[in-house]
Amino acid sequence: MARGKLRIYLGAAPGVGKTYAMLSEAHRRMERGTDCVVGFVEHHDRPRTEVMLHGLEHLPRRRLEYRGTTFPEMDLDAALSRRPEVVLIDELAHTNVPGSRNTKRWQDVEELLAAGVDVISTVNIQHLESLGDVVESITGIRQQETVPDEVVRRADQIELVDMSPQALRRRMAHGNVYKPDKVDAALSHYFRPGNLTALRELALLWVADRVDEHLQQYRSEHRVRTIWGSRERIVVGLTGGPEGRTLIRRAARLAEKGAGGEVLALYVARSDGLASASPRELAVQRTLVEDLGGTFHHVIGDDIPTALLEFARGVNATQIVLGVSRRKGWQYVFGPGVGATVARDSGPDLDVHLITHDAVGKGRGLPAARGARFGRARTVAGWLTGSLGPVLLTLLLSAALPDLGLANDMLLFLTLTVAAALLGGLMPALASAGTGSLLLNWYFTPPVRTFTVADPQNIVAIAVFVGVAVSVASVVDLAARRTDQAAQLRAEAEMLSFLAGSVLRGETSLEALLERVRETFAVNCVALLEREDDTAPWTCAGAVGDGRAVGRPEDADVDVPVGDHMALALSGRVLPASDRRVLAAFAAQAAVVLDRQRLQSQADQARDLAEGNRIRTALLAAVSHDLRTPLAGIKASVTSLRSDDVAWSEEDRAELLTSIEEGADRLDHLVGNLLDMSRLQTGTVTPLIREVDLDEVVPLALGGVPEPETTVALNIPETLPMVATDKGLLERVVANVVENAVEYSPRGEPVLVAASAFADRVELRVVDRGPGVPDEAKDRIFSPFQRYGDAPRGNGVGLGLAVARGFAEATGGTLHAENTPGGGLTMVLSLPVAPGRPPVVPGLPATTTA
Repeated sequence: MARGKLRIYLGAAPGVGKTYAMLSEAHRRMERGTDCVVGFVEHHDRPRTEVMLHGLEHLPRRRLEYRGTTFPEMDLDAALSRRPEVVLIDELAHTNVPGSRNTKRWQDVEELLAAGVDVISTVNIQHLESLGDVVESITGIRQQETVPDEVVRRADQIELVDMSPQALRRRMAHGNVYKPDKVDAALSHYFRPGNLTALRELALLWVADRVDEHLQQYRSEHRVRTIWGSRERIVVGLTGGPEGRTLIRRAARLAEKGAGGEVLALYVARSDGLASASPRELAVQRTLVEDLGGTFHHVIGDDIPTALLEFARGVNATQIVLGVSRRKGWQYVFGPGVGATVARDSGPDLDVHLITHDAVGKGRGLPAARGARFGRARTVAGWLTGSLGPVLLTLLLSAALPDLGLANDMLLFLTLTVAAALLGGLMPALASAGTGSLLLNWYFTPPVRTFTVADPQNIVAIAVFVGVAVSVASVVDLAARRTDQAAQLRAEAEMLSFLAGSVLRGETSLEALLERVRETFAVNCVALLEREDDTAPWTCAGAVGDGRAVGRPEDADVDVPVGDHMALALSGRVLPASDRRVLAAFAAQAAVVLDRQRLQSQADQARDLAEGNRIRTALLAAVSHDLRTPLAGIKASVTSLRSDDVAWSEEDRAELLTSIEEGADRLDHLVGNLLDMSRLQTGTVTPLIREVDLDEVVPLALGGVPEPETTVALNIPETLPMVATDKGLLERVVANVVENAVEYSPRGEPVLVAASAFADRVELRVVDRGPGVPDEAKDRIFSPFQRYGDAPRGNGVGLGLAVARGFAEATGGTLHAENTPGGGLTMVLSLPVAPGRPPVVPGLPATTTA
């Protein structure tokens, strides 16, 4: 049993007219012959609403007693036993009286929908569960009766009933909403202009979000690839510093100003393997952006402005949010900075916001990871400090502070050793300690200018100095190495988490996984190699990158075996041993993805074989009946004509010849469709794409339609741009679609064939007033050997629409079915405008004439 359809009238505030709109829809449906009854509607003593209830059938209400008072409720059992086509149920968020079958009225509605009954209902925006806190902060009233947002979102249709605050207040002042004794209190409290304006904005934004969901679904179903700038998409550039939190919050506020805005936080890491700057701060910022409804992205790129702009354009971003540079003034001599470069190269399609923060102009300082990797610059600085620093300090103390004392001199040399350890690690610190001890002995320990030490206490002091310096250097170096290991393990954990997520999500793209390996480990080429046995040659199952091709694992810079006959090969640089653990996990996942792809390919082949068997079975059925029928008619007519014992009149002979001709035409049509379907199944359709005028093709396609002057109405404007398609295939598509529409249209109702242009597409609509097709059957009518409903067996083998869609897609177009307003079916053929033709700006629709 098909599930019923739910239509909801969503009110921006009480009294805007949602119940009146629901009753008006009920009267319209009754005029069209729909069985429509009132399940539960309250008119609240509003005269105009009460009048709309006249003429509608009302289901009896159930009376329930609660705490000494009798309350009327909807009788769900009566509605289920009556089983009308449509039931009107007001106030979807209503809480039922204790003793009812369900606690909430929306649960009653769910039972009716499950029973196949269509429901029309109403609800106000303040009754949505997710908006309870917001509505309370605006109006000061907590809504006790709410409905889950998902219940409303699942509705097949949502219609917003809106009214300006001024018009609603006038309606209340005239007594059309509440009784006169309640009007003044309502106008001065809940129905204040500010409250109504805020509720109206909530309703508009909520419905806009729902419309965006339908738009995305439409673009996906119709394969629309052009950019439609219908919402703001904001990219936030992060550096790993604490200012990222400020940027994320500012971007979230910008996104809230537009309906459905998106925030995408981006961290661009340099190509240095698994290491990443400030992993703890990045984790905090990732959590923050996800809590605000955004997404976090991590990409590799040595040129940060270029990587940022490429990502923004790739996701169709409209704005970029960056922080003002933390560099000091003198550092701008090395370049304009990331923010200025992005603003310069963004172009007119991207807005760049530079946001101030507390760290502006304070310098970058050391990364939060505190030396996760020292890098070349820090290593050089450490060696300079450890080797030249003691010499410069000796010259300074000898010239400026000769009488400072040996103890103070040792403290200064110890400070220099600690600085060398912080910058370059253990070895520069040891060099500083050794050089410093010699200089202390020669220049500052009596007797000076000699390595002899006269006072034994000074020998102990120098020894303590060397010991402390080495100990401090060792501790600093150990902390740096532990920090490096922690960063590595964190990065490995993130990679393993990504792999686990890809397994759970069922991702099957081998190229995407190999590309992730290439970006993560900063190599030139990644290939997955396999062979059948130990003696067979290696073959490449998949590869990405611009580096040299790897034919054997031995030729790669890094190779990771996966089982006995598969290996992951990387070329471009040699990786440290610590990276191989994560690389082994990637290699195992690549093998799983490859197996999954092959299993999917086998499943697709099995599905194609099953489809071929089904088509062959249907073809045999068609040959046994649909092709035999015209053959039998032709043979019977020929046998009659050849009979010598019957004297046929001229009229009889003409009738028999007409029967032969009609049978031959019908047989030719059936065989042609069978051949076309065979060509589509085998992929041998080769369209000749060129510029074609619709007003030349469509009239030719009506040759097989009986009495086209009366059965078809054409509306093909001469101003339409030319389309890029195959003229012969297009004629077949239009012929099949129009003939199908004429067959199902009622006698006396002509089929309308109208064309219009929008942007880079031209749409041809074939509109009939026949019985129509339910939504769940719209795709099935395009399947081979399918005839919808109770079409008689003699009307063909069910290939016309299947061939039409196949030819349309082969020429770069699309063919889908829509409901005709007022009843019937509309076939929409969408074709691309010929290259070089200017895009069409939609204007007023052309007048349609029959």
